[in-house]
Amino acid sequence: MHALNWVDWVVMSATLLAIVIYGTWQTRGSKNVQDYLKGGNTSKWWTIGLSVMATQASAITFLSTPGQAFNDGMGFVQFYFGLPIAMVVICMVFIPLYHRLQVYTAYEFLENRFDLKTRTLTAILFLIQRGLAAGITIFAPAIILSVVLGWDLLTLNIIIGFLVIIYTVSGGTRAVNVTQKHQMVVIFIGMLVAFFLIVDKLPQDITFSKALSIAGAGGKMEILDFSIDLNNRYTFWSGIIGGTFLMLSYFGTDQSQVQRYLSGKSVKEMQLGLIFNGLLKVPMQFFILLVGVMVFVFYQFNQAPINFNPTATELVLNSEYSNDYKALQQEQQAVFEEKQILINSFLKSEQTDADSTILAANKRSDSLRNEARNIIDKVAKNQSIKVESNDKDYVFIHFILKNLPRGLIGLLLAVILSAAMSSTSSELNALGSTTTIDLYKRNTSEKTEAHMVKASKWFTFGWGIIAIGVACIANLAENLIQLVNIIGSIFYGNVLGIFLLAFFFKFVKGNAVFIAALVTQVIIIGLYLLDLYELINLPFLWLNFVGCFIVISMACIFQLIKKNENTLKT
Repeated sequence: MHALNWVDWVVMSATLLAIVIYGTWQTRGSKNVQDYLKGGNTSKWWTIGLSVMATQASAITFLSTPGQAFNDGMGFVQFYFGLPIAMVVICMVFIPLYHRLQVYTAYEFLENRFDLKTRTLTAILFLIQRGLAAGITIFAPAIILSVVLGWDLLTLNIIIGFLVIIYTVSGGTRAVNVTQKHQMVVIFIGMLVAFFLIVDKLPQDITFSKALSIAGAGGKMEILDFSIDLNNRYTFWSGIIGGTFLMLSYFGTDQSQVQRYLSGKSVKEMQLGLIFNGLLKVPMQFFILLVGVMVFVFYQFNQAPINFNPTATELVLNSEYSNDYKALQQEQQAVFEEKQILINSFLKSEQTDADSTILAANKRSDSLRNEARNIIDKVAKNQSIKVESNDKDYVFIHFILKNLPRGLIGLLLAVILSAAMSSTSSELNALGSTTTIDLYKRNTSEKTEAHMVKASKWFTFGWGIIAIGVACIANLAENLIQLVNIIGSIFYGNVLGIFLLAFFFKFVKGNAVFIAALVTQVIIIGLYLLDLYELINLPFLWLNFVGCFIVISMACIFQLIKKNENTLKT
């Protein structure tokens, strides 16, 4: 538990209030559907690029990614290798088509190409997965503040959710886009400050290059994995193939992203915005992972807790397993002291195999951390309490609270909360727009501009309430960023396949696509559950490719069968 200094309170509160007030102020002039849903088509390319990046870079990115690197190293960056490829394809195929049709949502196009039921199904698939993801993006910062302030998690979910609802409902797309541009500046500054402070807190004789050597000896600098072993979740091939399909679907068919670039002044501005994102996103993720690796190096010289979740540790120390847990802590201390000797030998080159012994020591430390997690899970189960033993999401926030000076703690919390609000606002904005345009407008006779803007605001508010509800019942997966990507991978491949059928398979009609999409979604959920219960081995990233392949194949087969039946009848 950590009590915030008044300086941190001022920095964090001022940032939050500025976002809410600025978003509300931007409401002026948003009186028609064009302004409210597409920002009046006034966005320049840099606003689009930063807004697209801010939508993807939620609080989860800044909570989970450093923890991911702390535990597993830099290999997670491979997840993003498909992004630049996806940006090029979207700029060449998706954007010109969307612009020519003057659509408000990506799913309008599907009715023109197929039929209303295919449009409706695809919109509903988007609403399900993005509604769930919006809940997780609210849940992430709530975890932070529950640890920092000792507040009730349920209460925090409600407070954060309503803050986002206020400025999103008021501001519309233009407010979301422009606000995100300023939020990304705050985020970049905050992460740079964190990085330099971490490096500065290393021992005086440990330069940045030496820190990288220590990280490498600890097995954290293995960036590329060209293996085709499905047991390795993040490899070059899963990033290039699965990642490309995931990013194509996310940026090309997910309304939370499509709405960001549909607000552009022209096709060129939209394309430049996405290319800007494609060029900057992978280096940004690399840098955030590097921050996590530097935190790992910091804890090679400073004793780390055996579990970074203070609530979990407190629970065990007040249980009958307290002595077992303390024994693990003592063993962890012994391994830490052993590593000090090994690292000194490694840096002085006194021991030629020191890197392998450091790696072995780190593996022993990881093994002790796993044993600690098992004890936490056992205590939580015995006491029927829900406590997260997997502490990846707590690593970075623990470092911030324990080691950064006053004011900068508030800045880093503001960074994480800014990211949460920017991402969630995009999601709620898109959920409201899709519900209004793709479902409500198609089934009501009342279609005046004022009525549609009012309906969009009410639907945005409703989705905000649903997102808060999801946040309140959320269970963590291995970590938060992985949970969001799993939710996306279950739906995205199918949705992308529907759009690719629309673009490139002109002979396929609506009925074949609709049936194929329904069957595919059932299959993908089944494959995920089989993998979850270890009955098959299919990492979730591959679900994007598999889902896309299945829906395209099945739709083509169904259409050919239908064609043959018609031929036989004639």
